[in-house]
Amino acid sequence: MKITIIGTGYVGLVTGACLAELGNDVFCLDVDQSKIDLLNNGGIPIHEPGLEEVVARNRAAGRLQFSTDVAASVKHGQLQFIAVGTPPDEDGSADLQYVLAAARNIGRHMDGFKVIVDKSTVPVGTADRVAAAVREELSARGAGHEFSVVSNPEFLKEGAAVEDFMRPDRIVIGLDDTPAGSRAHELMKLLYAPFNRNHERTYWMDVRSAEFTKYAANAMLATRISFMNELANLADRVGADIDAVRHGIGSDPRIGHSFLYAGAGYGGSCFPKDVQALERTARQYDQDLLILRAVEAVNDRQKTVLGRKVVARFGDDLAGKRFAVWGLAFKPNTDDMREAPSRVLLKELVERGATVAVHDPVAMAEARRVLKLDLNEGQLARIEFKDVPMAALDGAEALVIVTEWKAFRSPDFEQIKSRLRNPVIIDGRNLFEPVQMTNLGIEYHGIGRSVLTSK
Repeated sequence: MKITIIGTGYVGLVTGACLAELGNDVFCLDVDQSKIDLLNNGGIPIHEPGLEEVVARNRAAGRLQFSTDVAASVKHGQLQFIAVGTPPDEDGSADLQYVLAAARNIGRHMDGFKVIVDKSTVPVGTADRVAAAVREELSARGAGHEFSVVSNPEFLKEGAAVEDFMRPDRIVIGLDDTPAGSRAHELMKLLYAPFNRNHERTYWMDVRSAEFTKYAANAMLATRISFMNELANLADRVGADIDAVRHGIGSDPRIGHSFLYAGAGYGGSCFPKDVQALERTARQYDQDLLILRAVEAVNDRQKTVLGRKVVARFGDDLAGKRFAVWGLAFKPNTDDMREAPSRVLLKELVERGATVAVHDPVAMAEARRVLKLDLNEGQLARIEFKDVPMAALDGAEALVIVTEWKAFRSPDFEQIKSRLRNPVIIDGRNLFEPVQMTNLGIEYHGIGRSVLTSK
């Protein structure tokens, strides 16, 4: 099938590459010439395991092309996937300017029936606005081409996106009960047929329900994270072990084990903006989502938990003190620094006068870029970037772990003790067992974990 992907960001690039991998002829469009040049020269603008190989393989096979030619992109694909960014606006709502611009371009250049697929995460009702934008452009041309707008939200985890796309647990498709919708149904069914050979993974529904499903899923996951983080903070006070609690409640099949890990708060491009966007949608309909407001507030506070633990141990004034930080990306297997807890921690440490040595396996370049937005020149000068994790420890008062990279799970603890000024680990991801750390002579501060009750 001939497919056009509008936007070569995280969702668009993964979607385009994976659909090409299945044998489709995919045209990826982006207005950013530098990004297109990078892709055409064999580069990748994001870090995502396995993606570079898929892109290279399908470019070589001629199934995947990248261009800034809007007219050619519309002409190419009967299926037009809109996968552009929907960043949060000042009021928390999703900014749809790029989605609607893509829709207008389709209406301006289409010469026959098109299925317009909203792949971007968009609020309920966006398909109606996309359809109106297309109709407006068609009317201006005096053209009467038919089209159907479909909602097909993505459910990709950063760091596992290629695997998630190629082996989905569900495919959600929303479309209208119209003749054009019926044509779209057949094309979408054909497109996703390779994923349904073993068993049916597609959930067909109306467009608004599909749009709602994406926000509801992310809001539920964010809620579980904030719930466990709030309990972990209480566990620290009462002397309970939140990891034991996690196992205890996760064994209940009504609850399950997923997304019950306490930590330093969630970040990234999805949960923060999607929770805000769903809250904004509710306010437009005179409804207040109290639980989601609390989820967001808890998460904002949780991002300060590591800084609070540092201050509780070393005092308010950190001038002249040095700290080591392992992990900068908001989660492992990505270089994404959007809404990362590390940014909150680093800002607090340098504002209190500390010097910080940091290491991340892949996010160092991106961290340098975003920290220029967070800090002034004097503060930025007190952050040192180290190519290997152990080099960050020399002379530091303590090691603070922010991101749960696998490379941090089994370190040389004797070397950690010898390099640090004090054998102190403040672990924002509960990578280690408190009793083991005590036996090794390390002062250990986890999130909601008590040395006295851990086994």
